[in-house]
Amino acid sequence: MNMKGYSTNEFPEKHARALSKDNNISFKDSVNIAHNLRGLPLKNAKALLEGVLEKKVPIRYFRYLDSVSHKRGVGPGRYPVKAASEFLKALSNAEANAEFKGMDTDSLKVTHIAANKGKMLKRFTPKAYGRAGANNRDLVNIEIILEEMEQ
Repeated sequence: MNMKGYSTNEFPEKHARALSKDNNISFKDSVNIAHNLRGLPLKNAKALLEGVLEKKVPIRYFRYLDSVSHKRGVGPGRYPVKAASEFLKALSNAEANAEFKGMDTDSLKVTHIAANKGKMLKRFTPKAYGRAGANNRDLVNIEIILEEMEQ
């Protein structure tokens, strides 16, 4: 079954999904957050994102490493608070969808998570002598699929 807006066509038997479109967050931070959350149980993923919001647990960066400083015990990493809050909203949305389907929320696992580029905001900054400079901003789409794991 091909679902519009998702980058995968394979959905598990017992699954819940959420799609968050056009978030005004950093694409590079989103890719790294998605990489860190992939495969985690739902409660661990939420705990990781809440730790990022409190600036206690850094997100390990595996890509876009230019000028990313070292964090103790993690390696290159940062605290992308704005992006983490959007991912937390999407995770809680997927959890609510699973609860509505009657699934056990304690046994949920993130099986698919992706951050893709969405629309582009095209803005212009006025400059001297009647010129204008482009000020473009990519928005980000987040997709999450949770699967109920057997005990």
